[in-house]
Amino acid sequence: MAKIAVLGAGIMATALTFPSAENGNEIHLIGTHLDDEIIDSIKKDGTHPVLGLKIPESVKPYYFTEAADAVEGADIIMSGVNSFGVEWAGEQLARLARPGQTILSITKGMHAEEDGTLHILPDVLKEKMGPLADQVNWAAIVGPSIAGELAVHHLTCVTFCAEKQEVADMLAPLYRTDYYHVWTSTDFIGNEVGSCMKNIFAFGGGFAPGILKKLGKEDDKYVMYNYAAALFGEGARELKQMVELLGGDPTVTENLGGVGDMFVTTMGGRNVRAGTYVGQGVPFSEIRNVKMKGVTLEGVAAIGVVGAALGKLTERGVIKDTDYPLVRALYEIVAHDAPLDLPWEKFFGGEH
Repeated sequence: MAKIAVLGAGIMATALTFPSAENGNEIHLIGTHLDDEIIDSIKKDGTHPVLGLKIPESVKPYYFTEAADAVEGADIIMSGVNSFGVEWAGEQLARLARPGQTILSITKGMHAEEDGTLHILPDVLKEKMGPLADQVNWAAIVGPSIAGELAVHHLTCVTFCAEKQEVADMLAPLYRTDYYHVWTSTDFIGNEVGSCMKNIFAFGGGFAPGILKKLGKEDDKYVMYNYAAALFGEGARELKQMVELLGGDPTVTENLGGVGDMFVTTMGGRNVRAGTYVGQGVPFSEIRNVKMKGVTLEGVAAIGVVGAALGKLTERGVIKDTDYPLVRALYEIVAHDAPLDLPWEKFFGGEH
């Protein structure tokens, strides 16, 4: 049994308390300063208001003001804050964490330096933690995992990746159940890069349904699976390229943290909904400011970061201008309101 402190009471962080609590671990769920209403609800009757489910009775909810007490003596601190708050989370970990603890990240995305050099988000946490970052263990969870499905015990398969195999081996049995299956990997970078890139391509998962709606053909017998499959295939190719570029093992893209995660993310969700509007011909600025105002779009945010970085990396000669044609096209849609007009002839290494 372990003591696990979870920083952030969002739906995925909370869903992960189900298997870990059911395995007899001591779980402390800490809301951020933005999660007070969630913690209020859990304290009142045990219900997470967004998941719409009662969390395990053994999970103890804490307000952010109580974070120091909740983290005291923890073996593991899960960083469950979304990508927009990762720098803030790193600052909190610098204050709360202690040497010898394990930091388990579930936040997906990438950060870019001024020259376009890309980093996985745990690197951002490390930077904010300073010297303490070298005194803790680092791990992350990747793979196709929809929070609600996990919470209601639908079968889910994931990978726990860590910088050290013994850390992954320690974590996995704390979470494994008959419905939550865990594999392990020491390719920390490869799995984290794959987890970011799959969010980027989820945006494109809405294009075909949007086009059909625009044409009034969403109920037709023949839809656009061919289009969606080709888009998925190019996404998988560029995902693999990015893993290689950042020094990961490209074979991880064939597994849960790569195409497995990309498949489930393209099946639905906020980024797919945004992509559906694009397919209908709505400029992205209108989607961001009107249609989906205030909605967190982590995949779109990743497109902004990675897409801008690709231009700088091309200028420096790190990559060719023919590399990542899909990410570049998505960036033009998101950053410059370009209409949906994908460069199909450039996909898969160029049509010839």
